[in-house]
Amino acid sequence: MTDLRFGAFLAPHHPIGESPVLQFQSNLEFVEHLERLGYDEFWCGEHHSTGWEMIASPELFLAAAAERTSRIMLGTGVVSLPYHHPFMVAQRMVQLDHQSRGRAIFGSGPGALPSDAHTFGLDPMVLRDRQDEAMGVIRRLFEGSERFSYEGEWFTLRDAKLQLKPLQKDMEFAVASMVSPSGMTLAGKHRAGVLSIGSMSKEGIRALPMQWSFAEESAAKHGNTVDRKNWRIVLSWHIAETREQAREQARDGLMRHHNEYTVGTLAGGEGVIYKTPDEAVDGVAFGDESTAVIGTPDDLVERIRQMIELTGGFGVVIGFVHDWANRENTLRSWDLVARHVMPEVNGLLDDYRESNKFVIENRETWQRAGDAIASKIRENERALAAAEEDEARGRPILGSGRRLRPGVADTKAEE
Repeated sequence: MTDLRFGAFLAPHHPIGESPVLQFQSNLEFVEHLERLGYDEFWCGEHHSTGWEMIASPELFLAAAAERTSRIMLGTGVVSLPYHHPFMVAQRMVQLDHQSRGRAIFGSGPGALPSDAHTFGLDPMVLRDRQDEAMGVIRRLFEGSERFSYEGEWFTLRDAKLQLKPLQKDMEFAVASMVSPSGMTLAGKHRAGVLSIGSMSKEGIRALPMQWSFAEESAAKHGNTVDRKNWRIVLSWHIAETREQAREQARDGLMRHHNEYTVGTLAGGEGVIYKTPDEAVDGVAFGDESTAVIGTPDDLVERIRQMIELTGGFGVVIGFVHDWANRENTLRSWDLVARHVMPEVNGLLDDYRESNKFVIENRETWQRAGDAIASKIRENERALAAAEEDEARGRPILGSGRRLRPGVADTKAEE
């Protein structure tokens, strides 16, 4: 039996054109929806440009989500550490942990958008080293009881000590990982989980088989251990009752997302531009190196099992939240995953199937129950007469093939 957890990652990616006030509210309602369905985790990111990614502070958003939920874990996916003083990040995460009653996961990254780094006047070449440095300082602030000073290239601490520690004794750290070994190496160095966002690209999928080895090698080098249960694989999907319905619901939004955002915004127009919605669906979900699942719950179960075999195992399936379909069909997609995919991959239906098979294959064992009913009916003349009348009309009370007044063959069978 597998023990996979399930979650959602809201970057967010929303097409320009909807009221941001209402969009924030619908995103919060989405977190509530996930909690009701039994999802384990919810993640949201930090972005400051492109127009499509509107959450600038994951901590603020998750604090609001914490007030609407009670169980689901809330992860920053991710805080771009080079943009912030590490002490301030530590303070905000501690506050979020207390306000969520111990449900915070501290996810960090170097900053995903070059346009954000440009706004802050930061050279992309220094971002990963700064994330590494900040993670070590934040871990020290979370765990330390003594004041310490620290002089970095880009920040300074004087007699630093948190006046409030996290509510969790060991808040989980997590790092974003794309294609390079950088994220996995940081995970091993800082005892962090991994959010593999690269699994949504062809290059990232090809890199996955060796990715975990980078984390293990780094952990061994620094005297740490890493656990695959904290490895999160991010997948894109849209699920419906049939493949045809899934295609119809997702194709227009998928084409817009790919053409306007992935290629038009992030890649500067470099890349494949789909000419029709059906071409977009075929290219993303039904090609030789498809990166998304657009289909039925069974299709997603198959993809998850393929990813388990490809990676050697991981702990959490994270669905990437998008607006390919309208709001109603999007919520329905996540509902279908919770009702059919999650129990299937975790083996929760196996014993049901075994029980059903056992009953079907051992019908003769249950003959005694029917005999007991027939015996009591025969002892009451009125009940017997009524039952025989039903039997004559083709509605036998004991089911087909059995009579209340046994003939010779029935009597011999009973003997």
